[in-house]
Amino acid sequence: FEMMPYKGTYLRLFTLLLRKPMKAEYGKELTKKTLKATPAVYRQMLEQVDDIGADNPMAGNIYMGFVFLAVWKAADGAISPDSLRRVTKAFMARPIVGKIMSGKDINRPEDLAAAKARFHKMQDWADAHPEYKDKTWDFNFDDTKHQDGSYYHFTRCPLEKFARENGFLEALPVACEIDYMTTAFSHGILHRDYTLATGGPICDYWIVPDQIKNPK
Repeated sequence: FEMMPYKGTYLRLFTLLLRKPMKAEYGKELTKKTLKATPAVYRQMLEQVDDIGADNPMAGNIYMGFVFLAVWKAADGAISPDSLRRVTKAFMARPIVGKIMSGKDINRPEDLAAAKARFHKMQDWADAHPEYKDKTWDFNFDDTKHQDGSYYHFTRCPLEKFARENGFLEALPVACEIDYMTTAFSHGILHRDYTLATGGPICDYWIVPDQIKNPK
């Protein structure tokens, strides 16, 4: 069994930026105690999750998503998924986070095309690395489903598999909802019917530029 190599960049940056919204939600003592315990939980999670390849362009999703799940676990029952959801939204609303995560404006056709190309590159990476193909996300594209924006879905998600097998499923939807906020940073709107985390058959992504009022 191969483990994901430890990388602490997301952990250090995100816990630093989570401190303020956590203090507002939980108070100083619980925040301090939780954030002190978080790095050990995070490291253990990386030892347990399937290795999807350190240079996999999707690896950042694990390194990023695990920070929020590790905080929840490190609180040892003192943090509910709903309160974590509020903290995550406050974190994402911080101007510095917007600057770090802001993308191109997909209302511009060339930027939308570049975003689509980036999704396809992620699938190309999986195709080129058969040793990870059954462990990483599977991109299923369908350009006939909608006239506007970009559509794809997953039937496999390493985060969902890990959460289901290791007792994190209760908090995972909070991490999934970050997709709505990161899409908004690129001036897009995410339309979604299902997530694997909530028992759906797929995770679907229909990403539409936010200036299109009645997307088809």
